[in-house]
Amino acid sequence: MPVPTIEWKSGKIKLVDQTLLPGRFKYIYLKDLKSLWHAIKTLKVRGAPAIGIAGALGVLLASEKSGAKNYKAFKRELLRSIRYLASSRPTARNLFWALERMETVLLDNDSISLKELKMQLKREAFSVVKEDKLICRRMAKRGVSLIKKGDRILTHCNAGGLATADYGTALGVLFEARKERKGITVYVDETRPLLQGARLTSWELKRNGIKTILICDNMAASLMQKRGIDKIFVGADRIARNGDTANKIGTYNLAVLARHHNIPFYVVAPASTFDLSLSNGKAIPIEERAADEVLGFRGVRTAPSGIEVYNPAFDVTPYDLISAIVTEKGILKKPYAKNIKRIL
Repeated sequence: MPVPTIEWKSGKIKLVDQTLLPGRFKYIYLKDLKSLWHAIKTLKVRGAPAIGIAGALGVLLASEKSGAKNYKAFKRELLRSIRYLASSRPTARNLFWALERMETVLLDNDSISLKELKMQLKREAFSVVKEDKLICRRMAKRGVSLIKKGDRILTHCNAGGLATADYGTALGVLFEARKERKGITVYVDETRPLLQGARLTSWELKRNGIKTILICDNMAASLMQKRGIDKIFVGADRIARNGDTANKIGTYNLAVLARHHNIPFYVVAPASTFDLSLSNGKAIPIEERAADEVLGFRGVRTAPSGIEVYNPAFDVTPYDLISAIVTEKGILKKPYAKNIKRIL
């Protein structure tokens, strides 16, 4: 059964603290924007769709907490909150998509009472959560058609229920394959440096009764060569209109290796992940994270002092290395520029 990752509860944002998994499963309750911003930045909540939901619920939180007496003051306060939340993580398109939805409600309803405007914002935020659950299941139903019985599948990072409201993007497809008794085996990259694959994806897959084998990131080529992989499924954080896709660092490696070994490479992402304002992946903003994430793990130093660190959180996979992109509106194939425009 899916785990509710993030939801609105009694005037607070309730979410799974993903930094504690798999050792400890704990919900935390956030009652102010500073706590939410910190939760997004420190990956207590992560995954593009879940970050988008966090953004929408964050604007709702700001709305509910506001003491503004008129529209002008309320608008000024919420726009400031939206800009603040947007500064938490730059790459995931879903965050900005959700904030833009909330901002549109705010700006398009300047003639109604503040009470009614707050209700409109609440309805919009709840719609973002509800839609995510439906969209993920639609993608799973579409994507499972790409999987055959007994397939050996490789995945990277975490694109499961923890990255969405409750079901997942790439992992949602694998959950659906399990429901259809396709007998798949899933190999999971540990996903350095924060081990989202080892900590989160492995936990989700085992919890759903799927045969799971964990590997180090640098074992992928050998795995493809010696054991054979039938398909690769990954999620996405932002997709340009030509199909270039940003995802967790290391995804590009897999796409290159997949091409060499003639393995289909699939991306699973909702329409909200597409950024049609960007012609290609070179324009996708790539977040660079703190050096401490590479210098050690959970307080244990593993690198010598004074060493320089390069720590981008994402890389971009060129469209020509992607076999298909699974969305809730259909499975996109080349030419992506034409089909993205036609379907999305």
